[in-house]
Amino acid sequence: MPTASRLVAALSLMVVAFLVSGMIIDNGEEGKDYGYFTYVNLVLGFLCGWVIMGKRAGRGWTAAVNNGLTGVVSLVFWGLFVQGTYEMFRLAMRHRYDGPFEALLAIFQIGVDFGKQLISPEIIATLAIGALLSGLFTEGASRRWN
Repeated sequence: MPTASRLVAALSLMVVAFLVSGMIIDNGEEGKDYGYFTYVNLVLGFLCGWVIMGKRAGRGWTAAVNNGLTGVVSLVFWGLFVQGTYEMFRLAMRHRYDGPFEALLAIFQIGVDFGKQLISPEIIATLAIGALLSGLFTEGASRRWN
């Protein structure tokens, strides 16, 4: 059911995904083509906000902060998983793996390697502030428009 809180949560996480994607690209390898990296993360931000955060709105301000943290953590998890899966398929098409189990294991290894790029003070601060503001904005929308 579409509600204002779902829309605000989705837009809030899209902003967080956009900012963090830009930081990752700026801190990443020189000359690397990131392709649809930012757009995929924007879609994931929208989905995590709409599905995960939006339905949990309206439970109070403390729960709103927890809701924002849950939304950002799920965004990071799904971002690492989807980007790791894409990279695994890209490498699999070049015959880099001996079998399907090695390829499946590579998804998580690649995700961990990508996760290491998130460990910088500006990205962690952006994720933390984004989680707090996303949760509070979603709760505010739930209270105002319900």
